[in-house]
Amino acid sequence: MTLDKRASDGQELDGMTRDDLLRAGLAEDGVRLVRYADRWPLPGTRAERRAVRGVFAWFGLSAAFGIACIVLYLVWPFRYPAPGYELYTPLLGVTGGGCVLLLAVAIIRYAKNFLPEEQAVQQRHDDPSGDFDRSTTSALITDTVRRGGMPRRRAVLGMAGVGVGIPVVGALIAAVGGLIKDPWRQPPADTVWHTGWYSEDGQKVFLRQDVGDPHKVVLVRPEDMEAGSLLTVFPFRESDREDPDRLSAIFQRGDTPAMLIRLRPGQQVTPRPGQEHDNFGQFYAFSKLCTHLGCPVSLFEQQTGRLLCPCHQSQFDVLQSATPIFGPAARPLPQLPITVDEETGYFVAKGDFRQPVGPEFWEMGWQ
Repeated sequence: MTLDKRASDGQELDGMTRDDLLRAGLAEDGVRLVRYADRWPLPGTRAERRAVRGVFAWFGLSAAFGIACIVLYLVWPFRYPAPGYELYTPLLGVTGGGCVLLLAVAIIRYAKNFLPEEQAVQQRHDDPSGDFDRSTTSALITDTVRRGGMPRRRAVLGMAGVGVGIPVVGALIAAVGGLIKDPWRQPPADTVWHTGWYSEDGQKVFLRQDVGDPHKVVLVRPEDMEAGSLLTVFPFRESDREDPDRLSAIFQRGDTPAMLIRLRPGQQVTPRPGQEHDNFGQFYAFSKLCTHLGCPVSLFEQQTGRLLCPCHQSQFDVLQSATPIFGPAARPLPQLPITVDEETGYFVAKGDFRQPVGPEFWEMGWQ
């Protein structure tokens, strides 16, 4: 049927059938329709039902992966994973990515199996759309829906809705989830003002060596160190001994490394005000994180009692309570108060660092 869209009015368009509108619109837009046929001329065949089940399964798998991703994000693991935990993030990626990928496969399979088989060539038109274009486009969409059998495939449509809706809901949950908890309202042990040396429940915090095996616990006694030596230590609680994840996580926490130093005989330290009793004889403990940019301070010159940060050459005088004497660092290294446990003979921390470790941050001015 030939129709001039500029001369047509709404009443004339209403009198046309959907098929007439479809073909009139295609002809008016310069579309040469080579082939346009239903995928399943005979509905209800065994092959069609098999195709329906396949598309249903793809949408179902997408929904399952999406639900799994949401559950992982909200429920499992039930506590914050340790820094060395290597399963949580990959599972989120697999389930979230699998949900989107399977949804794309399901949509492609639906289009391949149920939408009309079409071969057409169309000329490009830049004119604005009018009533004719809108009506014929609507007819095209409606006809595609009818020929694709959408109204009678409610199960597939429902599962498609679930498959599309779950990624949207998951994206909203992920976007809002990070805003629910205020980081400044976390327990003191999880803020920048406290480190892994902080004992929230009163447990003894021992000084532990790193011997290469994160699950092997080696504590430190005074007789283990020679005069003029330095040892990197980490916090250890007896409650962590049977928990492999916590034993290894403490080495990956950025605020815990400390240096235990045994000075040479005759070397005297000028203590900071209020920290006169934070040492144990010739043993002193300081944060290993440079107060410039947080690099590891790892070089000790025992004759002069100086600590050197090899990254930016900051130097700290241990005899002046680790005060910076050279380089860009502007604050002394925080000192860890230590003593020896009378029951075991091992070094223990008497408390957390009295100052925040590492480089400065804006909130330090609030203290």
